[in-house]
Amino acid sequence: MSLSGLTAREILPADGVRGALVGRVWRPDVAGPSVVAIRADAAGTARAIDVTAAFPTVSDLCEARDPGAALHGAEGPDLGGLDAILANTPPDGRDPARPWLLAPVDLQALKAAGVTFATSMLERVIEERARGDLAAAAAIRAEVERLVGRDLRRLKPGSSEAMALKDALVAQGAWSQYLEVGIGPDAEIFTKAQPLSAVGCGADAGLHPDSHWNNPEPEVALAVTSDQRIVGATLANDVNLRDFEGRSALLLGKAKDNNASCALGPFLRLFDGTFGLDDVRRTTVTLEVTGREGFRMEGASPLAEISRDPEELVEALMGRTHNYPDGALLLLGTMFAPIQDRHGPGLGFTHAEGDRVVVASPELGRLVNRMRPCDACEPWTFGVRALMRNLAARGLQ
Repeated sequence: MSLSGLTAREILPADGVRGALVGRVWRPDVAGPSVVAIRADAAGTARAIDVTAAFPTVSDLCEARDPGAALHGAEGPDLGGLDAILANTPPDGRDPARPWLLAPVDLQALKAAGVTFATSMLERVIEERARGDLAAAAAIRAEVERLVGRDLRRLKPGSSEAMALKDALVAQGAWSQYLEVGIGPDAEIFTKAQPLSAVGCGADAGLHPDSHWNNPEPEVALAVTSDQRIVGATLANDVNLRDFEGRSALLLGKAKDNNASCALGPFLRLFDGTFGLDDVRRTTVTLEVTGREGFRMEGASPLAEISRDPEELVEALMGRTHNYPDGALLLLGTMFAPIQDRHGPGLGFTHAEGDRVVVASPELGRLVNRMRPCDACEPWTFGVRALMRNLAARGLQ
């Protein structure tokens, strides 16, 4: 399906540009990216203001004492209206001489928390038992629910009640590595992708061509500084290959980290007087998948149902034993593990090429991508070395 026709009104948060919205735009005239503040002009039109002279990278901005206030106070040249930039963002028919939108972070480590919602935790157990076989999942799902139950949302990971359940399941031979990180004392934190490799709103997102059982994972991602401050949030699609991960947890890297398999955006909303961590805790993330054959799937994920608080997950991410000098972006996990039949009875959900995926929340806007094989997506060629050289040539380091 086409990604053309995206507008600023469609992707901005419900309160428009009232918040501290930072993004990144590729500037062909300087052959590199710019950090931009999204603001309204006198006519109310959303525009991209280049603040790279003050903050060469989004990582630099996040490390400021008060990033939201710093962004509100930064000035720079106007790169044009957001509508025009969005119109030039999809790879089909792009004019390489005009700016387009990128993912809203750069040097930060791209990390993710797994098995943080009870629903998706049970689906991971099912994947493991099915050994990546989609056709076997339905029968295994019924057996897992019989043993474990459906509603584990009130169970605090690491609590005495959780450990008692673990002992009971071990005795029945039903324990799983996914239950270990879902209700055990230690959270699962893994590397989703490399810095600068994520794709933004309006871009193609990638699926490994050898995967036959996969799904989107709509999530909220937190921007975390090198000294462990949570300073903002964005939307994410942690594209996942259920067949690869189900065959073996040691294939997690192949299941998660492929070309264009991490989508972020549309913007990073920094904390200020309009938005903070409690707003993140209260938000609901929605998912919409539309296929070229008319298939449609929708869902909603209240972040309030997460089993570990966002601050707890950040504490598991970094601290005395894990340092991230450029900061990190932490995907908080998803309760979505779609089981709606698509390609036949009992076969559940898997993507088809061309699916249009929309991840949304009122406070963070709408992240829109099209699914394609990862080897057909735009290749990732602009890495950290290229960024450093480009900024140096522009006198911005």
